[in-house]
Amino acid sequence: MGKGNNIIPNNHFHKWWQRYVRTWFNQPARKERRRNARLQKAARLAPRPVSGPVRPVVHCPTRRYNNKIRAGRGFSHDELRAAGIYKKVAKTIGISVDHRRRNKSSESLQVNAQRLKLYKSKLVLFPRKAGKPKKGDSTEEEMKMATQLRTPLPVRQRTRKEKARKITDAERKFSSFSMLRKVRVDANLWGVREKKAREKAEAEKNK
Repeated sequence: MGKGNNIIPNNHFHKWWQRYVRTWFNQPARKERRRNARLQKAARLAPRPVSGPVRPVVHCPTRRYNNKIRAGRGFSHDELRAAGIYKKVAKTIGISVDHRRRNKSSESLQVNAQRLKLYKSKLVLFPRKAGKPKKGDSTEEEMKMATQLRTPLPVRQRTRKEKARKITDAERKFSSFSMLRKVRVDANLWGVREKKAREKAEAEKNK
């Protein structure tokens, strides 16, 4: 019997408990299988990027996350027009297109148009037939230099770093606790103080 006011041990060992034990012995083999699948996919898509076509930079929805950026579904028709790329040609040269997207601001339009121009400048376009290159296709030297990328123009979060500086005297004297307390009191007593000020003004007026 255990010491103190504890639960009475009542273990249920009449079940076939080995049947319910979950094992994970296939984890290393699965890891290898996933890696082989990634390599096969890369070889199948070569020399195109592994992750697929280039995507636009968009802001996340809602006020909480709209300061963050991520890769969108596809470029809008206005962005493609600004970059001088025809929408049907865009799909054939590794650019994703989203016909539903609308540009709500000129900033997003300019950012993604510039992104398309940068992609176009770095693009190495292989001819469909090796012996018959067409207008706009890359030269043999450029094709030899071409390497397969994982993601074309990856989206990176914009971080703003502040320079280190000395703490000012005003910042040393500032107390956030006192300030919050003062703001809270002012908010609570605003109506009472306004009433007193109004009464005082009326009393002075009636003198």
